[in-house]
Amino acid sequence: MDNISFKAMVVTEGADKQFIREIQQKQIDDLPAGDVLINVQYSSLNYKDALSASGNKGVTRKYPHTPGIDAAGVVAESSSPEFKIGEQVLVTGYDLGMNTSGGYAEYVRVPADWVVKLPENLTLRESMIYGTAGFTAALSCFKLINSGVTPDKGPVLVTGATGGVGSIALSILVKSGYEVIAVNGIVDEADYLVELGAREVISIEEADDKSGRPLLRPRWAGAIDTVAGNILSTAIKTTKYGGSVTCCGNVGAAELQSSIVPFIINGITLLGIDSVNCPVDMRMKVWNKIASDWKLDRLEKITTELSSLEALEERIGLILEGKSRGRAIVKVAG
Repeated sequence: MDNISFKAMVVTEGADKQFIREIQQKQIDDLPAGDVLINVQYSSLNYKDALSASGNKGVTRKYPHTPGIDAAGVVAESSSPEFKIGEQVLVTGYDLGMNTSGGYAEYVRVPADWVVKLPENLTLRESMIYGTAGFTAALSCFKLINSGVTPDKGPVLVTGATGGVGSIALSILVKSGYEVIAVNGIVDEADYLVELGAREVISIEEADDKSGRPLLRPRWAGAIDTVAGNILSTAIKTTKYGGSVTCCGNVGAAELQSSIVPFIINGITLLGIDSVNCPVDMRMKVWNKIASDWKLDRLEKITTELSSLEALEERIGLILEGKSRGRAIVKVAG
């Protein structure tokens, strides 16, 4: 393919350790080696993207860099027999947008085993409404349900419910017949959570026990936690006997301070959720659930569409401040 020019967000580290985000022109030859070149139509904004775009060296080691851990588009060039020019595909997870040039560009080039063919019954745009956040939410629901937490056992708690992962997890659980108790965020979004189907909305303070007690009154059959820290600890000690709690994020804290009592007295199971290196067979199972049984009827309710890469700037600030509601997708191709 010719070494054509394309538009991309480039984050550069200045001499004063400040990080500057600009929309620049790049060349195909600037991209890393890979099996599949994709003309990106849509990407999305996740918390990890905002960190990468702000110079967080725990996410991205070297700059200049193009963030974007999600990309959906059309195969422009392929050396893999698995993918043909013109096929619609998506990439979430692995190293995309972390240390490999990511989806905030009109082209990405990646290894073939990172690429997933777009499932039937999903458009490229819809796949990015889910994106990494939606895949993480669905993987959390998949593992929670398969651990034996059924709707008849009681409500399920969802923390960080106003965010991308929480909004989609809440919606999938409601669609699957569960009663959901949602934890409200920093900004009061109780009406939004009720509209998504939450039976009850509780405050962060109610979900964040400071008593130090190892066990509290059991309230939920299971929990999907997206924030970690003491809120995760509280979810563990308020889950009913034999219940399960999933953990997929650490925006609250990277440490878990918890007694072993809930695990050995109430038989609680803590399920770690990894959406980055999730094996391809599990990845396809979950994406096929998203495209069928778990396809949400009101995706637009949780979606904000940004019309261009330039529009990402303001939204990055909102997500870092904990003020971003639902999912933000960006139309990359003109």
